[in-house]
Amino acid sequence: MSHRSVGALVLTLTLAPVVACAGDDASGDTSAASTSGSASTSASASASASASTATDGTSAGTSASSASDTGGACPGEAQHSGDGTYYAADGSGNCSFPATPQDLMVAAMNAPDYGDSAPCGACARVTGPGGSGPIVVRVVDSCPGCAGGDLDLSPQAFELLAPLEEGRIDITWEYVPCPVDGDLRYHFKEGSSQWWTAVQVRNHRNAIATFEYSKDGQTFVPVARESYNYFVAPEGMGPDPVTFRVTDVHGAVIVDGGLVVGDNVEVAGAAGNFPSCAP
Repeated sequence: MSHRSVGALVLTLTLAPVVACAGDDASGDTSAASTSGSASTSASASASASASTATDGTSAGTSASSASDTGGACPGEAQHSGDGTYYAADGSGNCSFPATPQDLMVAAMNAPDYGDSAPCGACARVTGPGGSGPIVVRVVDSCPGCAGGDLDLSPQAFELLAPLEEGRIDITWEYVPCPVDGDLRYHFKEGSSQWWTAVQVRNHRNAIATFEYSKDGQTFVPVARESYNYFVAPEGMGPDPVTFRVTDVHGAVIVDGGLVVGDNVEVAGAAGNFPSCAP
């Protein structure tokens, strides 16, 4: 992933409504083994949707495109190469997104590139043998047994590049902006309160680089990201409405304010989404 330092684009903010969600928490379970012999680590997440969650489930993360909607990589984006395999993906996994049975263009990222969950929710354009594809998949999981450059795909994605019986294929891929619409969304993890707060950013066009919060809208506190794709403030964010400042890997910035911490709720932002590439 290319983390380039560029000028920040700051968008204005308004109060966002809060909508209760059904439980979609992470427990660190392990998903079915892939054809590579590795297992993509999975965190359990229910597919139950809230009243505000779109019926197609896209607010659970970032909906990847079909093979015909491949998008373009941003200038300077690095190309990766490795093995492509497949596993019994359902859209959930270590990134703690709920299952998305209606959108299975997803993948598990190899362990070296997964790091601290930085690629979660990002999209990758993947090309198979002989230039097959390309397809666009959304990163929802990690693959501990995969080497750097590898992707463990859903069967639905893999078979658009090669027959399933091949099992393992050569691939190249690069990150591309996800084809999403609407504002960023913020999911508060089950158990969140003014004393302990965990937030997951959803529906983002590019990978998230940093997440900060402010109680007064002026002084921002950076929040560390956990390997299960939540930004966790162990001391909590307090009882009053807070402001979030989210920066993507290209340096674009979204500021959303008037957000109220809740227990297992999802909040819609109001300041838009990141531009496709550098601001």
